[in-house]
Amino acid sequence: MNKRILAAAVLGSIGVAAHAQSSVTLYGVIDAGLSYTNHAKTAAGGSSSLTKFDDGVAQGSRWGIKGSEDLGGGLKAIFTLENGFSIANGTLGQGQREFGRQAFVGLSKSGVGTLTLGRQYSLSTDVLANYTTGGNTVAGNYAFHINDVDQLTSSRIDNSIKFASENFAGVTFGALYGFSNQAGAFAGSLANGTANPGSSRTYSFGLNYAAGPFGVGAAYTDIRFPGNQSISNVTIANVQELRTFGLGARYLLGPATFWALYTNTRFVPVTGTALLFDTYEAGAKYAITPALAAGLGYTYMHMNDAAKGHFNQVDLSLDYALSKRTDVYVLGIYQNAAGKNGATQVQAQIGDSTGFFGTSGSDAQSQIGARVGIRHKF
Repeated sequence: MNKRILAAAVLGSIGVAAHAQSSVTLYGVIDAGLSYTNHAKTAAGGSSSLTKFDDGVAQGSRWGIKGSEDLGGGLKAIFTLENGFSIANGTLGQGQREFGRQAFVGLSKSGVGTLTLGRQYSLSTDVLANYTTGGNTVAGNYAFHINDVDQLTSSRIDNSIKFASENFAGVTFGALYGFSNQAGAFAGSLANGTANPGSSRTYSFGLNYAAGPFGVGAAYTDIRFPGNQSISNVTIANVQELRTFGLGARYLLGPATFWALYTNTRFVPVTGTALLFDTYEAGAKYAITPALAAGLGYTYMHMNDAAKGHFNQVDLSLDYALSKRTDVYVLGIYQNAAGKNGATQVQAQIGDSTGFFGTSGSDAQSQIGARVGIRHKF
């Protein structure tokens, strides 16, 4: 049973008619494996080694339906509904949303671009993830930066309208606006002097150029009242604004791919001093054979002078393709943390979310991670 027949069966079961001029595709990714770290947070607040089943590392596990309808004259109606889930226990991801990864509908015009509305990725994710170790190797979510502070992998914006251009001689660009959906608070609001994440608004811009072996891209995202942020065992509360800018480049040289990225992220509180992160990343991937690829990435993350905390991380990966849709891989990760976040000693924390290895104990300024995994795409 091919993808289109299966997708039609799924849609038919929920009473949706697929017309002859329409195209509907069912797709997905399943990632699972075993992960180890020498320092993970214990229930008592210390640290200990941990071996666990972990999924959604090389890529987040998902299934989705996307489709288009030809309206004539180069105009199409398009939609995507994408669900994230845990293969470990079958639960929904992204805060138990049914289609938490993406959910949008819109129009596509040949020679112009697409205009879509719904829950969508910011331009920081769309553009800059292409210039990261997490985006180019199976190190995936273990290689993205702590809690995704610079919005590279999980920057999904609710209530948004987004334009993405066609490719013009290698140049693409886009813009997004996410509405607060609050009366009298178009740009978000404070509630009794406290940030109100329920009235968050977002705008995001991106520009990319890719031609031949070379690519370069830049993006900016501003989220007003993004909610409290947890960075290396310290909660940044009452955040008024998250502003992040990034610039990345990539170059292909035969079987090798090289990339580099810089991001600057600022958390602006309602009162007090802003917390600034500068992140520098570089990496390479080499195709040893058509089926076997090795990856190496290095990231340096530095807080501003007032905080003084900084992190060094190295990611190593080896990926073997059993087929076009199935691969197996091994990872090795090391992170060292030093300095302070305010008055608190920073801690090593591998992964873009506390759902992975989590924040280590107060005695652990270094963390080693290892993983063996399998990924299947359909």
